[in-house]
Amino acid sequence: MSSAEHVPRVLGVPRAPGLPYERYVALGDSQTEGLGDGDDATGLRGWADRLAEHLAAVNPQLQYANLAVRGRLAGQVHAEQLAPALALRPDLATVVAGVNDLMRPRFDAVEVVGHLEAMFAALTAAGARVVTVTFPDVGKIVPLARPLRPRVYALNAGIRAAAARHGVPVVETAGHAFAVDPRIWTEDRLHLSPLGHERFAAAAAQAVQLPGADDGWTRPLPPYPAVAGRRAAAAELRWIAAHLGPWLGRRLRGRSSGDGRTAKRPQLLAVSPTP
Repeated sequence: MSSAEHVPRVLGVPRAPGLPYERYVALGDSQTEGLGDGDDATGLRGWADRLAEHLAAVNPQLQYANLAVRGRLAGQVHAEQLAPALALRPDLATVVAGVNDLMRPRFDAVEVVGHLEAMFAALTAAGARVVTVTFPDVGKIVPLARPLRPRVYALNAGIRAAAARHGVPVVETAGHAFAVDPRIWTEDRLHLSPLGHERFAAAAAQAVQLPGADDGWTRPLPPYPAVAGRRAAAAELRWIAAHLGPWLGRRLRGRSSGDGRTAKRPQLLAVSPTP
């Protein structure tokens, strides 16, 4: 992330004192669905589930719905998830989308931010506290994605401006070294690992001012041995074969990882304690 991108950790207007959150609804794509934290056979957890657990520790009466579906573009999240979210009358909502748009040839930051802002506006007008996020430098996570850096910066700037217009706190993961640490990401480098989901949930908990939440999520991880030379080149070739190739194949066929999928938790339900 460039020095021009450095901003405070959490932006936005503090929530007014009142009752704990009672209805939390998460909107988004694969990160919010929880890919990288569990699997489809045993169940996905993810940062939104983890945030719901933090919320339920404060208010055991909390109900939580997760409308996110992998592969969705920001416009699809807007078209498919906003109306169901409003129908659930949340007092807290998280809106995280835009990464899938970044990787499309015809990316338009203004269009993507427009979809996000429409969701911010509708949810806040309905009385929900909304939280969103900016994205880390993809070029430091995936070297082949360095040409996408200007897109990330433009998207982040647009998200900050739109969020400010609606009093939406912004979780700023991008300004911290841990956000591009390989241990935060799964082998595909697109989805958070369990540790990454844990860190992001802690960041969101601070954004909504949960009791006991602090900035511990910003701390760097212990030193990690760097990979260079032939080992680094070999790792890139393995990543291309295992992850980039299949992703490109789906794009060429007009397919998405989310085809035929629906939300994993479309209704508000109580949050069970984590074993």
